[in-house]
Amino acid sequence: MSAQPADAAASLRLSVNGIEHEVSAAADTPLLYVLRNQLGLKAAHFGCGTGECGACRVLIDGQAVASCDTPLWAAVGKRITTAEGLGDAAHPHPLQSALIAEQAGQCGYCLPGIVVSAAALLARQPRPSEAEVRAALDQNLCRCGSHNRIVRAVLRAARMDTVDTEA
Repeated sequence: MSAQPADAAASLRLSVNGIEHEVSAAADTPLLYVLRNQLGLKAAHFGCGTGECGACRVLIDGQAVASCDTPLWAAVGKRITTAEGLGDAAHPHPLQSALIAEQAGQCGYCLPGIVVSAAALLARQPRPSEAEVRAALDQNLCRCGSHNRIVRAVLRAARMDTVDTEA
């Protein structure tokens, strides 16, 4: 009997946004590809492909991680939350509401990654200082130059009583 090649597709179970999914992919496939191509979750975007820009960030067990360089095997058995899992139009997450109130979105390409990074911050530090917000979002690049409005939005969300600390 021969060993299965490392790049051979396997059936793996993922918990994404509270729903169990069975996916077929090689264990070293980037999580981002499975989220977008198999599960149809488009919030996390491909940016740099090296985990440096933040456009692909998702939460894994509450920690913001770059899904473009996270192999699928590293996410199995963990709780994955994408920006879609934080809220929707009918029930937005306080961060989403605050971003709208502060008119912080420009093109929106970076915002899903910023939202999950900010959600991770607020889960571990519900009332962060401006410096803590800036440090938490330091690995999220925004080419539109909306950082000051985004920081104000995160601080606004922190003042709301309904921030989900389970993100």
